Amino acid sequence: MQSLGENWRRGQKLLAESGIESARLDARLLLEYVSGCRYTDLLMSPETPLALPAQQVFDEFLARRATGEPLAYLTGEAEFRGRLFQVSPAVLIPRPETEVLIDLALEKLRGLVAPTVVDLGTGSGIVAISLALECPAATIATVDLSETAISVARNNAGRLGARVEFHVGDWFGPLAGRCFDLIVSNPPYVAAGDPHLALNGLPHEPQMALTDGADGLDCIRRIVAAAPAHLKSGGWLLFEHGYDQGAASRNLLTAAGFKAASTFPDLAGIDRVSGAHL
Repeated sequence: MQSLGENWRRGQKLLAESGIESARLDARLLLEYVSGCRYTDLLMSPETPLALPAQQVFDEFLARRATGEPLAYLTGEAEFRGRLFQVSPAVLIPRPETEVLIDLALEKLRGLVAPTVVDLGTGSGIVAISLALECPAATIATVDLSETAISVARNNAGRLGARVEFHVGDWFGPLAGRCFDLIVSNPPYVAAGDPHLALNGLPHEPQMALTDGADGLDCIRRIVAAAPAHLKSGGWLLFEHGYDQGAASRNLLTAAGFKAASTFPDLAGIDRVSGAHL
């Protein structure tokens, strides 16, 4: 029976040899997850034996991580905005860049008494649930084409105590006759054939949530074209997009009759969200 320290060293070596840049951290987090130990336990009591069942799970997880499978899918959870969300291969793994979409949304909702919001392509629900918890006066609806994704989002809302309504369907399909103060979306925006789709664990994530199978702007075009029929006067549309899609997004918004089309950078200074109002 190997100790915690031996397993940590062995895990680091295996992952590093497999080209995992975060080998030390990933081995530690996987070991903590399967054993229930804390980082301080690894540092202060590395000689503690790892029980055989935990050892077997740790070995399995190491092998899967070594192939590039994301850590979040192994542990089934990921942190976003200080909250722990459950994730599965049915949904994208939360990324900190999406926080700018939420910050902008909260800014547009400020001052509204009982705002209404819809999150299109909600995935794990990180955007809708964050808005529901940080703007409790808002009524939040979500839509996703994947029933499995909606199930994940619904579970996250229940665990975190967020009041959100869920719909399965294609963009605005389930929302006939409804208008909102704000529409937000993190749609598929990676172009088909983009080399990034083969990197950083992306082959393990749901491709329908990453790429539109075309030029990366197809879903954005559909959202922008249909949004005016579902926005109240003065309402805003905000959506995440790729680093090189800001100009095209602003052009689409202006052509659809929106005003003050703008693009906003993330914390790294990269164009991340575009939006406008009616």
